[in-house]
Amino acid sequence: MTIFLQLIASGVAIGMIYAAIAFGYQLTFATSKTLNFGQGEALALGALFGLTLAPFTGYWLMIPLVLVFGLGLGAVVERLAVRPAIKIKSEYGWIMATIALGIIFRNLAENIWGRDDLKFPSPVSETAVEFGGIRMLPMEMLIIAGALLMMLAVEIFNRKSIWGKAVIATSDDIDAAGLMGINTQRVITLSYSISAMTAAFAGVLVAPVTLTGATMGAVLALKAFAVAIIGGLESGLGVIVGGLILGVAETLTGFYISTGYKDVPGLILLLVVLSVRPVGLFGKAVIKKV
Repeated sequence: MTIFLQLIASGVAIGMIYAAIAFGYQLTFATSKTLNFGQGEALALGALFGLTLAPFTGYWLMIPLVLVFGLGLGAVVERLAVRPAIKIKSEYGWIMATIALGIIFRNLAENIWGRDDLKFPSPVSETAVEFGGIRMLPMEMLIIAGALLMMLAVEIFNRKSIWGKAVIATSDDIDAAGLMGINTQRVITLSYSISAMTAAFAGVLVAPVTLTGATMGAVLALKAFAVAIIGGLESGLGVIVGGLILGVAETLTGFYISTGYKDVPGLILLLVVLSVRPVGLFGKAVIKKV
């Protein structure tokens, strides 16, 4: 039983990283019905940028700078890859544009920081802490707390600030929001900025428990996209639940079956959800009037 609970705890930590990245997908889809397929590169750039700053600022003072970096990176993605596609009403142009920009970012990272994976120093003790027989690294606990706090902060921003309410209004009906005087283009830019900020923050959270490099975000972003689909692209709660389900499923499969099959449960769950409920577990079906 102790081993099972240990696996659950480890799965929760992994799942919260997936959820934090998937939360970024949810933000942009809600406002513009588009996604940043370079989200993994935003995560990697955030981690590498943080790694560069950490020796001078320390881990905790580095985080606000990484958040600002993520905000700027998201604005660049929206301006160069998404806005032109929306302007000409290209249905799929933004897909290839965000992928292409992600590849450019990855190449830039490889040229600046190199292709070798780097060790990110942990800001907390690397000695496991035991709770009732369950051992967890302090960094794993920080990942869970940090991801939850980040998503809570974004939710509070959306509900309490003027710009946040503009984001919600645009999410509900972009045409009506425009008629009400809301600058929906700026709202979409803001959603991309916050999306990249969450990815960059996830990068500095996960970096101390893994290796840091230009390609570190590729697999994480792909799994986070699966989480977003499973939970529902328009549901913040859905991405959290989806992330936890996928993270726990991976750790249980890796231990009880084989690490070679740990990616299988997520893919099976994705196929099942798409066949039974295409909008996701917490998504809402939209009826289009014609």
